[in-house]
Amino acid sequence: MRIHPKKFRRPVDTGPQYRANLQITAPEVRVIDENGENLGVLSTAEAVAAAQERGYDLVEVDPRPVPPICKILNLGQFKYEREREARKKKSKAKSVEVKGIRLSPRIGQHDLETRLRTAESFLEDGDKVKVEIILRGREKAFAHLARGVIESFVKQLNEKYPLVTEQPIQVQGGQLTTIVGKK
Repeated sequence: MRIHPKKFRRPVDTGPQYRANLQITAPEVRVIDENGENLGVLSTAEAVAAAQERGYDLVEVDPRPVPPICKILNLGQFKYEREREARKKKSKAKSVEVKGIRLSPRIGQHDLETRLRTAESFLEDGDKVKVEIILRGREKAFAHLARGVIESFVKQLNEKYPLVTEQPIQVQGGQLTTIVGKK
């Protein structure tokens, strides 16, 4: 039976899940209080009681060591701060895109100069450039000419910017492609 695409929803990744208070399964935990002072290793029940006595939650911040590390803090505020940090990291991350330039084996000089200016603007923005030529019909017999056009295009780009070849010239069917990026 086919699952309808509108009825099937993929689970959304909500990030790390933190165990708090009675969800902590370890018998003993290393406790750090709200001021950052180490209270030592306590049983989980004693640590939860100490956190509730102070009006806070006991949150397992690092489950890997033995015993796991827990902090006494406000769980809602802790989650909010972690989400805010994640959003800040995501906004500062620069995503590198691969922008395409399509050439032809019989491309004119002016068209080639226009494509060069476009590729230069892509490289200035920090993106990679995919140079491709699609061969049609009889052009497929002259793939070596198309390869020469791509090589000369990359050579002219390399005069202005130092380039690194991410993917050398590949022939797939009637298509020649290469990907270059700025060093």
